[in-house]
Amino acid sequence: MTDTTYHMLIAPDFSPERFSGWHMFNTLLQKRTGLHLHLNMPASHKEQERLVDEGTIQVIYANPFDAADLIRKHGYRAIAKPIGKADEMVIATAASSALNHLEDLPNGALIAMADNRDVKLIGLRLLEAVDLTEDDLQWEITETYQAAARKVIKGEAQAGFFLSEIYHGLSRLTKMQMQVLIESDIADISHVLLIKDDFAEANSFTDAVLSFGQDEDGKAALAELGFESGFEAMSEEDAEFMLDLMETLLD
Repeated sequence: MTDTTYHMLIAPDFSPERFSGWHMFNTLLQKRTGLHLHLNMPASHKEQERLVDEGTIQVIYANPFDAADLIRKHGYRAIAKPIGKADEMVIATAASSALNHLEDLPNGALIAMADNRDVKLIGLRLLEAVDLTEDDLQWEITETYQAAARKVIKGEAQAGFFLSEIYHGLSRLTKMQMQVLIESDIADISHVLLIKDDFAEANSFTDAVLSFGQDEDGKAALAELGFESGFEAMSEEDAEFMLDLMETLLD
């Protein structure tokens, strides 16, 4: 293992049950590459920004909204994405709520959500169908999606925006107390694995990530992350297509 310590950051919007999976993934990566990789798991988007601004992060597993900024302004490039793991989002209300359809959401409704800008962006696109804009709504940004769910269930927010994977991973009891108004189906937007342009070990790191699905230890680590199909390589053209799509959503 090299003496140099490199830093890998995981976006804070992963489901809590994946926490141990990321540690397993990192341990196996170190074993296979001989690199010393320190895992950074910020608790919030604000903490993520601080760590990126410090300039010490070589690898980032980023949501697509942040990926655009990281690639265009911070000198990162996309190398891979999880196969079959598009970022979709859910708009949900309490099961006891009188709001049973998207068009039932009133002007001025309070929306609870974690600090995840791509989820908000997709959600706002879905709300265009019922003539609601960002300014028509109030926003409660919570530390976690679980906290957002609690606010919705208690009636402290009329609805919640959730990353689909996290919503479907909530406890059975929690989901019994909620109802889905709509779930997106975009398919072409996903989290991506980024590396810094000057990361000297880029090739060995990339090769290791893409080979995880070829043996039992790698498959076990991928399963812990919910990435049963592994990672696929992402070209510069693939990344640009996704970033263009994000910009289309922003317009």
